[in-house]
Amino acid sequence: MAFENKFIQQRIEKAQTLKEAGFNPYSNVSKRNTTIEKYLNVNSDIEHKEDKRDEKRHYIVSGRIKLLRIMGKASFLQIEDESGTLQIYLARDNLPEGFYNDIFKKLIEVGDIIEVGGYPFVTGQGELSLHADDFKLLTKAISPLPEKFHGVTDKEIRYRKRYLDLIMNADVRKTFKTRSKVISLTRRFFEDKGFLEVETPMMHPIAGGANAKPFVTHHNALGIDRFLRIAPELYLKRLIVGGFEAVFEINRNFRNEGMDATHNPEFTSIEFYWAYKTYKDLIRITKEYFEYLFDHLNLPTLLPYGDMEVNFNNFTEIALIESLTTIGGVPEEVVNDKEKIVEFLKSKDITVKPGQNLGQLQGELFDEFVEEKLIDPTFITEYPVEISPLARRSDLNPAITERFELFIAGREIANAFSELNDPVDQYERFKGQVDAKDAGDDEAHEMDEDFIDALSYGMAPTAGQGIGIDRLVMLLTNEHSIRDVLLFPAMKPIHNEEKTVEVEE
Repeated sequence: MAFENKFIQQRIEKAQTLKEAGFNPYSNVSKRNTTIEKYLNVNSDIEHKEDKRDEKRHYIVSGRIKLLRIMGKASFLQIEDESGTLQIYLARDNLPEGFYNDIFKKLIEVGDIIEVGGYPFVTGQGELSLHADDFKLLTKAISPLPEKFHGVTDKEIRYRKRYLDLIMNADVRKTFKTRSKVISLTRRFFEDKGFLEVETPMMHPIAGGANAKPFVTHHNALGIDRFLRIAPELYLKRLIVGGFEAVFEINRNFRNEGMDATHNPEFTSIEFYWAYKTYKDLIRITKEYFEYLFDHLNLPTLLPYGDMEVNFNNFTEIALIESLTTIGGVPEEVVNDKEKIVEFLKSKDITVKPGQNLGQLQGELFDEFVEEKLIDPTFITEYPVEISPLARRSDLNPAITERFELFIAGREIANAFSELNDPVDQYERFKGQVDAKDAGDDEAHEMDEDFIDALSYGMAPTAGQGIGIDRLVMLLTNEHSIRDVLLFPAMKPIHNEEKTVEVEE
């Protein structure tokens, strides 16, 4: 905190002057009896200017001063609480003698949090306001707010000082309220379907459950390293082994990877597992889930997203290999030939990692030529077994798995599959992942012998799915960076002088 800033120094001095005058600039007592939203709603019937106190309509509201117009004997203020904004009319003659000129006009500023009591009236311009007959300072702000006409527009400042972003931008608060509603509705949806919410460890002895590089920490008491979880999958499936038939968890995952518009080192997801079901059942429940969200959030099924329009009446399914040719335009003679895929990718100036198997190369083709074209909700099914180490093989074609990923607006939103419950097959796939890790793949799974042991006791046929909450909220709020739906996104350290914002003098 740079207290040497002259504007901050001036405000600190004003706070001291208030103390000396007998006014606590940091009060802990509030008599607020309504919110601004409720005040506006309950008094919406007033159509003419009130010219006297109405004892039946006397209200006490609180909020931050966002606008202040001081005149000779009266002033207009605009205050804001979480629910909305309200205009306040403050007249000298309605306040204790000397207060208006000596305290209010000299010591109260934009950014301060106040409490006012009064009665409703409508201005000559037709705006429902509050005529104040009582005024109290609750909190003196010593840092000036950004210049009112521009707010906070610098994204670095918005993300680093989210509290300032929330003060200045009502739309940002709306986005995060939507996020909260999405999480609440998600929980309610699965509970209503009979799923049990559970909590599993955040620190794992083995990094598993997804192909990703983990964060490593050290447990001093045990003298061993632990990994921040990259996914809860293996623990949730242990619960299915134990006899629970429908479980879900909404929580954070951590992946030590790069940051971009859709990736943050810590992110929120829901994972759910459902015994005696297949991935086809998950396709059905996913459609129901979106219908539930759209209904309760009052969203249109033709949803705008940037310059796109996503049609949520149009869920489609297509196998991954088929999508390479019909959507991606990859020649048919290329998609199942390892050498031809490498040649094709190189011809498009795409770098190919050495040592990739056929399934991994087919995944590269999909990422490069198909994914961004999937605008309407699309279930991509039948993934190669090489890139699905935890998914069940298809009985009809053992080279593919009973898996889907859901793509919307060119981005992955969900990943699901019929779970592999053959302990011998799982052991062999883990061995393949260990070999890949030994060969330099730091995102490959490690061997989890305890999970193999759990499977050996028998896991019922099960389907499981993960949905990225952050990307889902991005989609539903028309935001295009994951940082805009995370209250406090990961940021690079500041090495130079911290940026400042334009403030009111």
